[in-house]
Amino acid sequence: MAQSKILLDTNSYFRMAKSIHPLLFVEFGPPCYCLYVIPELDDELRRNPRLQTKFAWAAEYDYASNRKRHPILSNKDRTAVLNSYEFIWSYVQDELPGPSRVDAKNLAYGYVLSIPVVTDDRDMRELAKVFEIRTLSSLDLAKLMCDCGHIQIKKVREMYEYWRYWNDMPHNAQADFARLFGDQRVEG
Repeated sequence: MAQSKILLDTNSYFRMAKSIHPLLFVEFGPPCYCLYVIPELDDELRRNPRLQTKFAWAAEYDYASNRKRHPILSNKDRTAVLNSYEFIWSYVQDELPGPSRVDAKNLAYGYVLSIPVVTDDRDMRELAKVFEIRTLSSLDLAKLMCDCGHIQIKKVREMYEYWRYWNDMPHNAQADFARLFGDQRVEG
């Protein structure tokens, strides 16, 4: 069965990978979902001392090796991603400062491959709307994973508490948790 690929942006990867490991390249549920990051995530990690410090665990072998597989692009798709990236990045510079170059590259992949991008970044989600690129929040993805039986609500709560501990709560996380998971309490 063909995979239904989903991309994670840098922020969503760091929010989820510590609690759900291995996170990437593990197929789950029909229709055979599989999570990926783009190669630029590792470049961003290498260039950003703040990320290296806050997410030191990401350099560990198990996490680094889990990030080695990326969506495979044909030559035609590679060219289309580069062209889409240039167009999206130009829009960011002219109309919507906020998203980074890596954010624009993630959205270019999502656009060309017609796959959703997981992000909690409000500016990135706004940019995705302009180009009609589907996005999910980290909690939307967690709900999808729960619905497919890939993880349990206990794991979602663990992840949520991790965010709270690191003071890295996505915008509207509490309301989104209640909306997605009903009356189940986050605590516990």
